[in-house]
Amino acid sequence: MSTYLPTIKQLQYLVALHEHGHFGKAAEASFVSQSTLSSGIRELESLLGVTLVERSRRVVRFTALGEQVAVKAHRLLREAEELADLVQAAGKPLSGTLRLSVIPTIAPFMLPRILPRLRRERPDLKLMLREETSAQAVESLQHGRADCVLLALPFATGEVDSAHIADDRLFVAFPKDDPRDPPAVVDSAMIDAMSSGGRLLLLEDGHCLKEHALAACNRPELRASAAMIGTSLHTLVQMVDNDLGLTMLPEIAIDAGILGGTEVVARPLKAKHAKREIALIWRRNSPRADDFRLLAEELKAG
Repeated sequence: MSTYLPTIKQLQYLVALHEHGHFGKAAEASFVSQSTLSSGIRELESLLGVTLVERSRRVVRFTALGEQVAVKAHRLLREAEELADLVQAAGKPLSGTLRLSVIPTIAPFMLPRILPRLRRERPDLKLMLREETSAQAVESLQHGRADCVLLALPFATGEVDSAHIADDRLFVAFPKDDPRDPPAVVDSAMIDAMSSGGRLLLLEDGHCLKEHALAACNRPELRASAAMIGTSLHTLVQMVDNDLGLTMLPEIAIDAGILGGTEVVARPLKAKHAKREIALIWRRNSPRADDFRLLAEELKAG
């Protein structure tokens, strides 16, 4: 066995550079200076006796061997974190630090009513929250930057374990005095009229709610005609309130008062896929699985 082995810190620097492809961004993500990160990677290369990264003024390229080492480093860092999790799991249930990623179409509507109770009833739990789109959150989970993710299904998550939190119905939001005079329940056939002239407003790419809305319509060609320019649900509501179009909103947002201060009318959508599933997911075989199931119950109770 080699007397000199890479340190966890050196591997963290290498993985950060591999993820960001830029020394400055990798250093910022690692909370160190760029010179510190660069020196750490050079020390790793010197230790291994190989070149892992080809440097130039504008481009960072990993060598073929560097790519293999970075992939292995990802795995080693995740296993090191799972080792810490194993010790953590042996202590008091739902305690210590837990990194939770939450998607933007859930975070502002569910967390405000749940976090105060968690702080009060679980004082030993330190939640580290990160708001990310579904794709970003799943990537964070896979790379060990997050311990669990609160998101909406269906979504491609890879091999994970999950716990059901709630079903979340989709509603159609209309501007005041809309000429269609929305009925008590809107069926999917009405979506055709809604989409004419690009009046169907959806979230920009990266938000799974856009895919859920299109699935509810059961009309994939709407992707091209929809004005997908909203960056958040609050933005979409303001656009509808100003008679720029119509959109779809999850029930969780309506219950949280997103329509407050507007004259927007929302009606439930009647369709085969007119709901999404809010769920908590985590890496399969995680030693903290019991903690995540307990957290899911806390979220469900909220």
